[in-house]
Amino acid sequence: MHHFIYSKKDSWIAELSSSANFGKDEILELKKEYDKYALKGVSRILVQFDLAEVSQSVRNNNISNDTAKYYLKLYGTEGNKDSTAEYVLAAYPLSQSWEEGTGKKFNNPVTKDGVTWDNTNESFAYASWSKAVFDTNSTSGSRSTTGGGVWITGSNRQASQSFSYQSTDMEMDVTDIVTNWFSTTASNNGFVVKFSGSQETDTTTRGEFKFFSSNTNTIYWPKLEVRWDDHKPCTGSNTGSLTQLTMSGLVDNYLYMKHLRKQYRETEKVKFRVGARKRYIQKTFSTSPQTVSGSFIPEGSGSYSIVDIASGETVVPFSAYTSMSCDATSNYFIQWLNGFSPDRIYKILYKLKYEDKQEIIYDDDFEFKVVR
Repeated sequence: MHHFIYSKKDSWIAELSSSANFGKDEILELKKEYDKYALKGVSRILVQFDLAEVSQSVRNNNISNDTAKYYLKLYGTEGNKDSTAEYVLAAYPLSQSWEEGTGKKFNNPVTKDGVTWDNTNESFAYASWSKAVFDTNSTSGSRSTTGGGVWITGSNRQASQSFSYQSTDMEMDVTDIVTNWFSTTASNNGFVVKFSGSQETDTTTRGEFKFFSSNTNTIYWPKLEVRWDDHKPCTGSNTGSLTQLTMSGLVDNYLYMKHLRKQYRETEKVKFRVGARKRYIQKTFSTSPQTVSGSFIPEGSGSYSIVDIASGETVVPFSAYTSMSCDATSNYFIQWLNGFSPDRIYKILYKLKYEDKQEIIYDDDFEFKVVR
């Protein structure tokens, strides 16, 4: 299963605009700013997700805590601008709460009613970003010695992703941070995203990256994606009286949807049923009554993917977390739709892996719409 949570709030903060809030910008900027060869300032991204539902699902065993992985996903708005070929981005859990605010980059005068480089704008005694031992990377030379956030480092408190000659779409494994929130009393104040370690303060690593925020008019909000193995093995009593599909590669197999509806509500957790048989069935004649038994895709041979038709984006990719399940009725998979964008049409694809190493994708217009 791939399940998505959209950001509860997000913003970015800039050292050279230390009192400005950018909470309502459509773009989140992560950059290093230079005056010729001298580094003058950096920016960082803040993003937070409401994890109450996910945490409850883990406690109820609806999400497998043994196999669950968590990925922070940010979508780039344009290519890397003036960036070095290789760089590393890092994420840490913030140790203080903060307000998103209503500011935008080009407001004049600047808006100060939300989080800034200098201030969380929370109505607590520690409203400013208190300097702390966790904040190990916010100073360099003559640059600012305060501000820029306070975060926690150490074991299970950090994540990173390396980039090399590639798109700035970010898909960072933050499993350690999230599971620590679930297993301890640590508060979920969200993530700070920044250049990693000394790359933020050196003069050799360069980059100006722009990601879509939750204020974008596109479908590319910041996401926290949860992946876990929820499939039921296609073996033993799970298959009932179904017969195993021949997967030698010598037989042309056919997959079809059973009872696929035209639309589903975004609150639904849907069991999509998949029928399987030989594409061409040889006629036989008999004088005795015949019973019909369906076929099932053997364990490990079938998986699914879901694509947003309008954008062409693969929302749920073929992966180790999209294996087909089976019961006595048919193969199936379960998909939670509360992370899908409503009023959009999606298409289901299937993939079969054959014993002769063929992999065939079935794209037969199995479409459905998600509605509010």
